[in-house]
Amino acid sequence: MNNGATKQSHLVISALGEDRPGLVNDLSLAIFNSGCNIVDSRMTVLGGDFAILLLVSGNWNNLAKLEGQLPKLQERLSMTIAAKRTELRQESRMALPYTVEVISIDHPGIVYRLANFFSTRGITIHDLNTTSYAAAHTGTPMFAVNMTVDIPAEVHIAVLREEFMVFCDELNLDAIIEPIKG
Repeated sequence: MNNGATKQSHLVISALGEDRPGLVNDLSLAIFNSGCNIVDSRMTVLGGDFAILLLVSGNWNNLAKLEGQLPKLQERLSMTIAAKRTELRQESRMALPYTVEVISIDHPGIVYRLANFFSTRGITIHDLNTTSYAAAHTGTPMFAVNMTVDIPAEVHIAVLREEFMVFCDELNLDAIIEPIKG
């Protein structure tokens, strides 16, 4: 028996195209028909386009079959589709997951400044989502950031929290940072 045929391999697929009904159905059907499984996904509409990121698992042969179908699927769905083989994320150090929520009047550079704050401290951003919206009653353009960060166990949380709050006060950001529960 060929061990490569039964071991689970992983593929990241990204797809972008004009939003319309049926895209998730068509993509998930192609994955299902190839004998693969969607392990994790992110899907959203940005502007008039639909964006999707998928982590797909399957044995080597089934993933190869799926990869071979992607050019035709891309053409049929009028989407830009890219795929890359990947390994599951291996934690190389002890880290504590924290959630960060930030709300502010919208202005350029918020995501960059937040990313820089955490990056310079060796903290990995695991997940990040942003939303723009109009404030109730005033219509002021607002910006919200929700992220999950992995804080190394050796980082002193109280010091980090204090530095983060000072950082946010200087930028007029309303923020919280707290451990992810359960």
